[in-house]
Amino acid sequence: MADLEKIVSLAKRRGFVFPGSEIYGGLAGTWDLGPLGAELAHNIKELWWEHFVKKREDMFGLASGVLMPEKVWVASGHLEGFSDPLGEGQRFNLMFKTEIGAVQPEKKAAYLRPEIAQGMFVNFKNVLDTMRPALPFGIAQIGRAFRNEIAPRDFLFRVREFDLMEFEYFAREAEWEKYFEFWRTEMWAWIENVGIDKEKVHELEVQDGERAHYSKRTIDFEFDWPFGKKELYGLAYRGDYDLNRHMEYSGVDLRYADPVSGEKFIPHVIEPTFGLGRTILAVLLSAYREDEDRIILSLPPKIAPVKVAVFPLVSNKENLVKKAREIYENLKLPTSNFSLPVVWDNRGNIGKRYYAQDEIGTPWCVTIDYQTLEDNTITIRDRDTGKQERHKVSELGAYFIGMLFSSHNR
Repeated sequence: MADLEKIVSLAKRRGFVFPGSEIYGGLAGTWDLGPLGAELAHNIKELWWEHFVKKREDMFGLASGVLMPEKVWVASGHLEGFSDPLGEGQRFNLMFKTEIGAVQPEKKAAYLRPEIAQGMFVNFKNVLDTMRPALPFGIAQIGRAFRNEIAPRDFLFRVREFDLMEFEYFAREAEWEKYFEFWRTEMWAWIENVGIDKEKVHELEVQDGERAHYSKRTIDFEFDWPFGKKELYGLAYRGDYDLNRHMEYSGVDLRYADPVSGEKFIPHVIEPTFGLGRTILAVLLSAYREDEDRIILSLPPKIAPVKVAVFPLVSNKENLVKKAREIYENLKLPTSNFSLPVVWDNRGNIGKRYYAQDEIGTPWCVTIDYQTLEDNTITIRDRDTGKQERHKVSELGAYFIGMLFSSHNR
């Protein structure tokens, strides 16, 4: 595995991650995603949504607000219990506090959410009323959370603002163990699907006294980071704690009514949590390797920011450049509502262009050479092996779509 300095250097050099507010000296605990990082993040989120939401009939998407009133966090227990020790005899609450309203005394306290779960709990009744789901079912969302970390560190691992991918899965109390095990297995499937090295992931059963205040059972999926074995993802059994608390503090009935028996009760909750930043970092660490004189980022094609790069063999021959531009433009055209992420590159010699694409994780490079002008074939170079094969230009679109969809199904 690469050390962290190599990943940070690659991320900055190639446009994956930049230090937050860098021209002003930076802001500790904040990072900005560059052009390639933004694409990678988008692809991971899209893959997660497809894996856990789109393919399922029992999952409902949501996008709740970042700002929530103080009473939400009183009910959830975060105002009382969401803190870290700060020096002898002091505790420091990790939530960012703000005020809503223009002037006193109309101003009201509000908080930037430190987790995205509460948005799903406070919308539980809305989902029941609009979608009429039958138990078991889940509410899922991807969104930003904020924690005023005392000591942010280790690149994307511990930061002050971050994206979470998470769902709350509601079931009968008697069935919580069954669904806890089901989602544990699905989390392992996701780890493999997104390209994280499974050999570097380990389960840790979190003991009494170390779990969050709402959790009756928690498994941490730990990763072998360069700075030690620490949490990547979490799987928690939250019981009926959150819905009961919100029903108590809001006065709104949040019970589920069984459509057959009419019985009303508070469902219990299984919560798988995935941090996007930690996913990106684990993916980069898993994909990074050095092979003689080149760096290769072996990203799964389905999440690679760029799928195909198109080159003319040399950049000073007008006929080659013209033909290469024609092929590039055709590959960019949407096919059956599918647009191939493809880039053009004619800078420097062909070897340097190959190596640059290897380093950003581009799975395939298409080179237009003099033979292309004769028989309308090109070479496709594979990132991981470096091998090249000739293919007909007319078959390129179908070839790459087939390769991408086969990678999605692996």
